[in-house]
Amino acid sequence: MSKLANDTRVFKINPEIDVQNVRFKNRFGFILAGHLYLPLNFDSNKQYPAIVISGPFGAVKEQSSSLYAQTLAEKGFVTVAFDQSTTGESSGSVRNVASPDIFVEDFSAAVDFIGLQKFIDRERIGAIGICGLGSHVLTAASIDVRIKAVATSVMYDMSDSMWMGLNNSKTEKQREIEKQTLANQRWEDAEKGTSATGLHELPFDGNDKPLQSDTLFPENLPANADSVTKEFFNYYRGRAFHPRSVNSASAWTATTPWSYYNFHLQEHIETISPRPVLIVTGEKAHSRYMAEESYNRLKDPKELVIVPGATHTDLYDQMNLIPFDKFASFFKENL
Repeated sequence: MSKLANDTRVFKINPEIDVQNVRFKNRFGFILAGHLYLPLNFDSNKQYPAIVISGPFGAVKEQSSSLYAQTLAEKGFVTVAFDQSTTGESSGSVRNVASPDIFVEDFSAAVDFIGLQKFIDRERIGAIGICGLGSHVLTAASIDVRIKAVATSVMYDMSDSMWMGLNNSKTEKQREIEKQTLANQRWEDAEKGTSATGLHELPFDGNDKPLQSDTLFPENLPANADSVTKEFFNYYRGRAFHPRSVNSASAWTATTPWSYYNFHLQEHIETISPRPVLIVTGEKAHSRYMAEESYNRLKDPKELVIVPGATHTDLYDQMNLIPFDKFASFFKENL
């Protein structure tokens, strides 16, 4: 473990919270980069409850996940926020390639790491997934019984969004076109020996032609941008820009949907029970229906919290809207 150098976190830092750079390996051999947060008045001779945190999908630990980690450390938890494999400072010779299986595994690897610390009670480890990593953390918890309590914030189902489109908007014709587009891209990547970048949620024009880009968001927002695009742009390109973030400065590999077409997240989330689940979303979040669908599939004990007036990205960093007291009470009661 080492102290942070050249700190590039994009939120207000609490200088009283001890935060350290950490590295740990997942079972596929990727080295994950994390920030370990220690609570106020930390005593290494005590045993603490811990929470592992990642997300949003395409973000880095210096953005939302570390904000959650720092705030929950202020409330007495040891926390670790980490970059998913191939992203941020985590390893991977091919950069910014998303894999549901690997990203699910990354949560269990974080549990491995935190549970090896002598100041952690292994029977009191929880997990939080933000945005697209919410669907991954629920999937992780369905098999990893070491996760004693799990929470999501503005949960986004990455499998459904790629296969079905937002609000189930993708047609069967578009899905077949996308599969052919992915096949063509694989030939191109194989011939060139490189991995092209592209959009993980492939949009189509009015003639069902797929649209591609090597960045998720342009430098300047188009005048006709829809409200959801504006919301993400204002976060990733504006107030929380980070050069290592996929969403801020780059894009995923163009074949990223391939894995999500073949691996359906949340397949067995009802088996998390009897361990408790907290689902938090925003009243105005475009992803709200995904969180509610997951909540309806879960078995008790479960709780759904809808934050009045909050949009999707509000719950990334708006301190007056993120229900941190609720997250803290949930984990204090269940860890």
